[in-house]
Amino acid sequence: MNESIRDRLRACWSRSDEIFDLLEPDAIYEQPIGLRHPLIFYLGHLPAFAWNQVCRGVLETPSFRPEFDSLFERGIDPMGVDNYESATEWPPVDEIIEYCDRVRQELLDAIDPVADSAEKNPLAERGRIFEVAIEHELMHQETLQYLFQQLPIEKKRRPATMAPYIFDGAAASTTIEIGGGPVMLGADFDAIPFGWDNEFPDLEAVVDDFVIDRTPVRNAEFFDFMDDGGYKREEFWRDEDWLWRRRRDLEHPVFWSREAGSWAYHTMFDRLPFDQVADWPVNVSHAEALAFSRWRGGRLATEAEFHRAAFTTPSGELRQYPWGNEGPAGNHGNFDFRHWAPTPVGYFSDGNSAWGVAELVGNGWEWTDSAFEPYPGFNAYIPTYPGYSVDFFDGLHRVMLGASWATPTQLIRRSFRNWFQSHYPYMFAKFRCVYDR
Repeated sequence: MNESIRDRLRACWSRSDEIFDLLEPDAIYEQPIGLRHPLIFYLGHLPAFAWNQVCRGVLETPSFRPEFDSLFERGIDPMGVDNYESATEWPPVDEIIEYCDRVRQELLDAIDPVADSAEKNPLAERGRIFEVAIEHELMHQETLQYLFQQLPIEKKRRPATMAPYIFDGAAASTTIEIGGGPVMLGADFDAIPFGWDNEFPDLEAVVDDFVIDRTPVRNAEFFDFMDDGGYKREEFWRDEDWLWRRRRDLEHPVFWSREAGSWAYHTMFDRLPFDQVADWPVNVSHAEALAFSRWRGGRLATEAEFHRAAFTTPSGELRQYPWGNEGPAGNHGNFDFRHWAPTPVGYFSDGNSAWGVAELVGNGWEWTDSAFEPYPGFNAYIPTYPGYSVDFFDGLHRVMLGASWATPTQLIRRSFRNWFQSHYPYMFAKFRCVYDR
């Protein structure tokens, strides 16, 4: 197991380095999203978090750079504002890189001592504390991508291995009837190698019959909503969402722009004509998704309904993934940086669920209308990170499930829960509508 941890740490760091190498040198000081720290914070945050969890948290190793451990300890998630102005004076980049290199070596040296303490520390058992560090970094690899997406194109370098965009091959837009029945949320703590505190314990729920869109909402479909005055019609918006929309003067999805009378779509590295991406899933905030669903006469799925459509079969069996029990592979969906952009909805038919619902994993996290809340019996079992979930059990964050094109494969598991506040439009998040029978 120790050798496996060592290999996975190195692979994780290698991808993080490749992601930061996409930036032009001066871009590291940019703050592309006002609700997040400048990019230089994340250069220090990834090693600082790992140090604070493993070396300081489990082994109680004396710090070699305590001011960095504190400065880069935690990010931000401001509520009720549109920008956060940091007064922090950030250290020189070369000092942060030296800190990162030292932390990485300390983590490798910590693998055996952590294993030796497994009998007296549940975080050391089965290397769980290293999973905390690895999965945290994997999540931030995606965070960096939606931050980078908001940078001007000239601030980034296109990956040499980037595949051509895919514009054709979307699945048909229909609806599917899902029979009601039981679903299993969460997981048993001893049944999976690692999970975050909000994934436990397992919880059985029951849903009624419902109808669900076979595919996520496309850019072209969302354009119809916008063209019908959707952003101007208050009746489709919750009161708090309408106030946010007006304050932001929001009139279209954040990845869209209108120049010289034509609509365009901004990817990480290009500005594409809108008609080329018409069948890609639209990426919007929960507030925008909810307004669209009301306009269409539907609603957003609950967390349990998503699980019913994704992980059960009409005969009542439980699956680990929509397509079955085999692990995620390239034919199952658009994830793990394989395309660096969305693909047409439902393009990967091998990823369909037993009910025939397409693309429940990959191509964008899916909004649900369920508030991010603990399951009964919740335990913040990671003492080195007690606020990971608890700080967001506020009724203002909504559960997201599935995966995006920038989600690493390791994070694709049935019990994994993502979440964001309703008024955050920058992540790679799609949605589909459900309808009561």
